[in-house]
Amino acid sequence: MDIIGITEGARRELGALLESKAASATAGLRLGVSKGGCAGWQYEMKVAEPESGDEIVEMGAARVIIAADSLDKLRGCEVDFSDDLTDAGFKIHNPKARRSCGCGTSFEPEDEPEGSGAEDGEVCGGGGAV
Repeated sequence: MDIIGITEGARRELGALLESKAASATAGLRLGVSKGGCAGWQYEMKVAEPESGDEIVEMGAARVIIAADSLDKLRGCEVDFSDDLTDAGFKIHNPKARRSCGCGTSFEPEDEPEGSGAEDGEVCGGGGAV
């Protein structure tokens, strides 16, 4: 079983993105999390090379790199792509999030004490889509 899932739409878009950026054969969409955002933890994503200890998930031309220090928070997530006019980009669906902000860029894990971020669905003004 893979560490994360990648929807068919995300596979297509990520493959096209890597090709358009003339990314190296080892580059991919690098995902991580860091403290911050309105719900406690915020997603980070960028086209980059893997770093020591990172996990790599490849599906066709799509390559997702999960930062070593973020594996526990991202395990079981699914990467999707939305082409909505107002909110296009890669999205992370996290089944382990107790709640997330309205813009979808930050979350509160269910295994941590409740914090004081935005309520579920409340817009925090951020944007994390690539």
